[in-house]
Amino acid sequence: MSGGLLIRDAEVAGVRADVRIAGGRIGALGSGLASLPGEAVLEARGGALLPGLHDHHLHLLAWAAARASVPCGPPAVRDADALAAALCAAAREAGSGPGGRMLRGVGYHESVAGALERARLDGLARGAAVRIQHRSGALWMLSSEACRRLGLDEGVDAPGVERDAAGRATGRLFRLDAWLRERLGEDALPDLAPVGEELTRFGVTGVTDATPELAPAALGALAAAARSGALPQRVVLLGAAPGGAAGFAAGPAKLLLDERALPPPAAFAARVRDAHASGRSVAVHCTTRTELVFALAAFEEAGVRPGDRVEHASVAPPELVAWLARLGLAVVTQPGFVRTRGDDYLREVEARDRPWLYRCAGFDAAGVPLGAGSDAPFGAPDPWLAMQAAVDRRTEAFATLGAGEALAPERALALFTTPPGSPGAAPRRIAPGARADLCLLDRPWARARDALESGLVAATIAGGRKLPRLVSSSHGSGR
Repeated sequence: MSGGLLIRDAEVAGVRADVRIAGGRIGALGSGLASLPGEAVLEARGGALLPGLHDHHLHLLAWAAARASVPCGPPAVRDADALAAALCAAAREAGSGPGGRMLRGVGYHESVAGALERARLDGLARGAAVRIQHRSGALWMLSSEACRRLGLDEGVDAPGVERDAAGRATGRLFRLDAWLRERLGEDALPDLAPVGEELTRFGVTGVTDATPELAPAALGALAAAARSGALPQRVVLLGAAPGGAAGFAAGPAKLLLDERALPPPAAFAARVRDAHASGRSVAVHCTTRTELVFALAAFEEAGVRPGDRVEHASVAPPELVAWLARLGLAVVTQPGFVRTRGDDYLREVEARDRPWLYRCAGFDAAGVPLGAGSDAPFGAPDPWLAMQAAVDRRTEAFATLGAGEALAPERALALFTTPPGSPGAAPRRIAPGARADLCLLDRPWARARDALESGLVAATIAGGRKLPRLVSSSHGSGR
């Protein structure tokens, strides 16, 4: 009894073939392979068999939490009246008044109702205990009742708590996720099963969690989800040291830059050197032109180690792309933001920066290794949406953003099929001996390439096992 899997009549690199899987790896590739006793058979009917997709940048626990949160930004909420209605309805359902559960919202953007501080939020939520995360993930906005529960008016403080000229908390907290969780005593971590199901539906067999700091409880939750099968994807962690990665692969050490509070340049370069000295590469978060210049200067001083990379490189004019190429750094970009945020960028981003937003072809032309991620939940979690955006560079309103950055469908697919530990390297191949992480489409590639979307995925195979596909809905938000 083999207990393996035979995929019959699949299109592999343009050729129809059968693929035998055994022991989690591809055992044979050819035509007319006979099924063995005990071997399951999957009829591909000429559908393209691809390497399983790897999302090189997302946040698993934040995505799971976002699914159970109130959407507070586009596309679900687009103005102040809609935001007030959403918050009040959720507050009634949750009993979020004094003594009730604090309401959690996600995905807010200033286009909805401007900058939010506690008094404005009190009016929108009618005094309920509310905390809303900005779609960037960098800012939480709290109502007065939420501020009271955190003790912000009674002397409790932390770096990142914004205060007005009189010293009163405005309700705006910057980069305080871990502090907020600890202060609120949130021991129950979100269920990861819906996230695993959604990734399976997209054909994703591996992810890189880019959360910069993962507490022991968070690592434990990820490990438990992996053991139970709730999270069947392979996981690389940027936010855990090699010795504390809970059985997952440890990727580069994540270093976060925030233009609002950049560290001393020499101190940041020392952090890069220290990571290198410990045998670890680094991944530096850069979403602005200034942050990218700062990071490149630090690499120039500290040196570059194989595996070093820049996350986002959201604004990359030609001179900085050339600098990236000279240093030999890889980039993990998010072309999905062209689709989901492009219209906001066209209104809000300086004209001089718009051509250089979430580039693709420009990095390729310069020889910069390029991989891609969704940044879920701060971006749409569907990698196929990101691929199509890389191809057509269209916003939701069908405007074009960076037409010269468009990729061919095959190159867009390759952004998500490079090895988990080497975004931008050669895409993985379907060949005997390779790990059987696969994505089967319902049609040949020649037809699939015309419109890349997740409905094409017919089956997902991870570690040689065909994953169950459940009906699921996503409640992600945009950054």
